[in-house]
Amino acid sequence: MQSTAAATSAASSPSALVNLGRYPILDLDAPAARAVIGAARAQLASMGAAELPEFIRAEALPRLIDDARSLAGLSYRSQGVGSAYLEIPDFDLPDDHPRRMLGPYAVGVVAYDQFPPTSPLRQLYEWDGLMSFISAVLGHPRLHRYADPLGALNLAVMSEGDQLQWHFDMTDFVVSLAIQDAEEGGDFEVAPLIRSAQDERYPRVKRVLEGDSDEVIRLPMTPGTLLIFEGRWSIHRVSPIAGATPRLVGLLAYDTKPGTDSTELLKLSRYGRVA
Repeated sequence: MQSTAAATSAASSPSALVNLGRYPILDLDAPAARAVIGAARAQLASMGAAELPEFIRAEALPRLIDDARSLAGLSYRSQGVGSAYLEIPDFDLPDDHPRRMLGPYAVGVVAYDQFPPTSPLRQLYEWDGLMSFISAVLGHPRLHRYADPLGALNLAVMSEGDQLQWHFDMTDFVVSLAIQDAEEGGDFEVAPLIRSAQDERYPRVKRVLEGDSDEVIRLPMTPGTLLIFEGRWSIHRVSPIAGATPRLVGLLAYDTKPGTDSTELLKLSRYGRVA
């Protein structure tokens, strides 16, 4: 018979948050896990994103929601306008060039050092089992958590009127966990694999920025969904939020090399501090 202490330990393990029936990630060499990994890899190859709905057990989701709501008030808010390329525009280019076109953003962010050790989202992020699974999906031998004490784990808090402009990511991949959806808006919209390392495909990008593209799809990001997204090649945005319920999404930062940190400029703009 399992002892009370052992049962309590198992229930508090990060693995207890995961829908292991659908995502049997405790043994990545088992046939069932290999099938899940293969399907996720196929998604990545075809559309630059692996969407894993119901990754969090329905019974465990309220813990994540309560935790995120308790932290949301600590978020640092930033807003302004930015380009799709997350860089200062080249003003030598024509006014209607995609690298000159700007869009609004507004978002609140809770930094890693604001998560208590008891936070289920933090425990999930710090669990080697999840990192190994994500590594297998991406096809990397090994991943490392960010060394950034602010940016390794974030909670994105988006309230009424907030949005993220169309943009490409500066990193090869992003891992996010949908925790709470807004009443209206807050859709994750993406034009998959619209550019490549060999071709920027500016005409196609421009049509997206002008709202005249048939390449855009919407990923629901239903609470409990884990998304592994290669956003360097796929332009994407979060549509404007409406209603009193904030959109809450966990952002889990990993890299293929150890010691990754953010610049002081990025920390100041995103968190209002560098340490």
